[in-house]
Parts: sequence; structure tokens; C-alpha cells
Amino acid sequence: MTLSFRNVDAAVTDPVSSWPQEALQAALERGDISHWRRIVAEIIDSPWGPVARSVEEILTYTRPYGVAPLLERSIARARSRAVRSETDEASARIRAALESSGLTAKEFAAEVGTSASRMSTYLSGRVTPSAALLVRMERLGTRRQVRMNPRNPEIPG
Repeated sequence: MTLSFRNVDAAVTDPVSSWPQEALQAALERGDISHWRRIVAEIIDSPWGPVARSVEEILTYTRPYGVAPLLERSIARARSRAVRSETDEASARIRAALESSGLTAKEFAAEVGTSASRMSTYLSGRVTPSAALLVRMERLGTRRQVRMNPRNPEIPG
């Protein structure tokens, strides 16, 4: 059966990200695997975006058989992967700041106001620092790198 949207200003062929909530609900309830795959692809692309949020809301008042658990798992997995990726990126940025600073991990930790053991958890990715602490770390790495480069024209003479 072909899916069509009624009373909605969208076409099934439009990008899923442009579908209003009513269209998403219609696709969940009356669509097929090709429609669900498109929805899941959008959720993977933007795990906390409007489509994921709309699907979560839709699933609070309608439970299309077989599709509801699939989409809930898809949202949970997409968010879990995104968090892992973001955590890996944060620890890589911390390692880069530490390396560019020229300091030991213990010295670096002291300069940014944390302990060496906590710094170890940030570097390993077991713990993610606050946004403010991450900014402080990156600034320290950049500042130390500039000081160490006497040919840099940004250094006052």
C-alpha cells in the first residue's frame, strides 16, 4: 500500500526533516519499512533533533505494533553513539591541548584547577569535563603554544 499524507502540507517524497508531526504519525501508523528506514536515518543524523523529539512524543499516545519498540531502540542507540562520539572528541581535544601546552599532565591539571587523577579520567574519556573547564584547557594549550613560538607575530615584543 502506498503511503499518502492527508491534510498535511508535505509529500512523502519530501525530506523526513520537513515532515510535520502529523506526517510522521501517518508514516509510523500506515507506512512500511521504507518509510521507517527514512525516519530512522534522520534520527541517526540528529538524535536530539525535531524528528526524534516528534517521534518520542507520537509514541506517548500511539503505539504502532512492532514499530514503536524499534523506533525507541533506534533513538536510544543513536543517542548513545552520539554521546560516545562526543566523549571521544572531548578527550581528543584535551589530549591535543595537553600536548600543545608542553606541560606534564600533572602540571597541566594544576594550571587548569583540577587534580592529576581527575585529569587522567578526562584524558581517558571516562569523565567529561564541564564546558568551562574544556575551554580553560584549550586556552591553556593555545596560550602555552603561542608563548613557546617566538616567531609568532601575535606575541608582544
